[in-house]
Amino acid sequence: MIAFGVFGSSIPLAIYAATAGSRLRQLGVTAPGSTIALAGGLLAATGLALSALLIWTLSRPEVAGDRPLVRALCYLAFLSGGPWHVVGLGLLIAGIAVPGLIIGLLPRPVAWAGLAIAALAELTTLVLIWPVLSPMLPAARLAGLGWLIVAGALLPTRRRNRREALAGAAR
Repeated sequence: MIAFGVFGSSIPLAIYAATAGSRLRQLGVTAPGSTIALAGGLLAATGLALSALLIWTLSRPEVAGDRPLVRALCYLAFLSGGPWHVVGLGLLIAGIAVPGLIIGLLPRPVAWAGLAIAALAELTTLVLIWPVLSPMLPAARLAGLGWLIVAGALLPTRRRNRREALAGAAR
């Protein structure tokens, strides 16, 4: 059931990434932000999907008896659903937050929060060197997913004209 849930959650994440990348392009983002958001989201979704498939493999009775194989699959499930997924999530967040800040698509505090969360997510790479930093993974994941919900609700459907953008930036 866990493998099913994790695998199922990778699909909406991939759809979100595609939608966010498309929305950013429609809003006139010509810098790499929209592509970074798409690539990061697809990497994050792929990490989750692979983790789910490894978890499912671990549930098979014929695998459970092979201790070295179980240990290797556990590490791979953790790494793909942990650092791989969270680092990709950080790229998705950064790909939205940077243009959100630069061209005023998001309120400044929301964009800055996204950048901080993206930085934390990228720092989870350090878990590969210092496993004691593993608590950063759920912190970055939960904060990141919450931020994606807020950003998705706040991203405009159309870009403001130059006068509206300048007035919004002055606030």
